[in-house]
Amino acid sequence: MSFSFPEIFVVAKRIFRERIYSTRMYVMLPILILFIPGLAWGFSDSNVMLPGGVTPDSVMEVMFYTSLGVVFAATMCGVLISYDGISKDRFSGVLEVKLSQPMPRSNFSTAIIFGHWLAILIPTWILWSASIMMVMYRMGLGISFTEILISFGAVALVLLWYVIFSLIASTYSKDQGTSVAFGVGMWFVFTFLWALITSIVAFASGVNVGEINNPDMIRLEGYLDLFSPNGVFHHLLETGLTEIDRGVPNFVSWLSAILWTILPWYWFRIRMAKIKP
Repeated sequence: MSFSFPEIFVVAKRIFRERIYSTRMYVMLPILILFIPGLAWGFSDSNVMLPGGVTPDSVMEVMFYTSLGVVFAATMCGVLISYDGISKDRFSGVLEVKLSQPMPRSNFSTAIIFGHWLAILIPTWILWSASIMMVMYRMGLGISFTEILISFGAVALVLLWYVIFSLIASTYSKDQGTSVAFGVGMWFVFTFLWALITSIVAFASGVNVGEINNPDMIRLEGYLDLFSPNGVFHHLLETGLTEIDRGVPNFVSWLSAILWTILPWYWFRIRMAKIKP
């Protein structure tokens, strides 16, 4: 199969324009503004006191806590942007027409991923940039270029993972209701239930769950987070914070990020190669 960038660009651009100007994006944009710049404004306050008596004292640390807005809002928006990326066309019969075109399915699947991903990534990056500048202004501090690259890269990757998984779920669904249920269910497990799963594993391993600063619990939680997109996202951000060490080497975090990118991408391409409209 030949890789054709012009073909991929044309299809991805069409999907991007369709999604970025959709009604659901207009609904989600205020939520993104509330969660990302809103949290950055709150965490950059000089009088803020987080649980445990923690007070952020650097721009990167504030953005680390602001990443909760990405986890709760941007990832959900990514799921809602892409949950019907395949099932909608499949249900309406349009997918059969698209797959009958001379464009290889491998290129078509790549264009689908890029189109949906960029639709949520660009607004999120704009808000993330505005948040960094706002935090720098309020705290009177700077941020290194390396920290900027790490934070933007981590945000891009976590959104990519959720978009791909949502598209994969869409390939297994023949109606939009099932697609959104799969997508939201996956998001709910990694966002809300993962802490419960971690506690269960810790309890089964004999680790005292009740101690907040227990080093065994912190280390176990750190390694279990490698199996969650949100956890890997936070690990990537932590590579720019020397104050946080959960016992996971930086190269392990980035290796996990690579695997979280390659394996789902390959899975989606296989699904698109075998799917029958």
